[in-house]
Amino acid sequence: MTPALLSWSGGKDAAWALHRLRQRGELDVVGLVTTVTEGVERVSMQGIRVDVLEQQARATGLPVLQARIPHACDNATYEAAFAAALRTAQDRWPGLRDIAFGDLFLADIRAWRDASCARIGWRTHYPLFGSDTASLAREMIAGGLRASLCCIDTTRLDARFAGSDFDDVLLAGLPPGIDPCGEHGEFHTCAWAGPMFAAPLDLQRGETVLRDDRFAYVDFALRGASTTTTH
Repeated sequence: MTPALLSWSGGKDAAWALHRLRQRGELDVVGLVTTVTEGVERVSMQGIRVDVLEQQARATGLPVLQARIPHACDNATYEAAFAAALRTAQDRWPGLRDIAFGDLFLADIRAWRDASCARIGWRTHYPLFGSDTASLAREMIAGGLRASLCCIDTTRLDARFAGSDFDDVLLAGLPPGIDPCGEHGEFHTCAWAGPMFAAPLDLQRGETVLRDDRFAYVDFALRGASTTTTH
């Protein structure tokens, strides 16, 4: 099999992409790469703590590489940080040049990823792209994926959904026009159990914080860790 990295957000789509890739057997995922915001030490956009990220990686049996970016980050800075992480990966796995993403249907995001990766000699793969999101959401849940909503865009979805489990109850309760997988940015998730993990993560829910007068972040922490922190 061709060795590859997987872009890992810590959410359901990345987790299910890993499961799908392992089922297909076409790519051998050797590691994960995650964008982390410096200072707050959390996965960018998802807001997942780095220690939770590391626990997720251990549960997958894969190492995780961090592309570290500043809190205020433009595209050029992001691309440079991501490229540096990919160079680190190639130092560790010589000849590595394939990377997979969990994107579902946003063609503009895919085109941007394709172009930025091609410029530095990497090939892109999208094991979930084009999936019907309602069917995919049901497939994830039926397949044993467990995740919780860790970030809500309150301009799109009511903050009361923050912290909810990604399950059949959630899908039934989403308002009309909300994508079942949150693919228009309505919500992001933290995956904590499923067939891609050797064992479930033991997480506890902490405070919910509103940032930028828009994003409601739920602080999920490893059991026993302090939940008083900034996002």
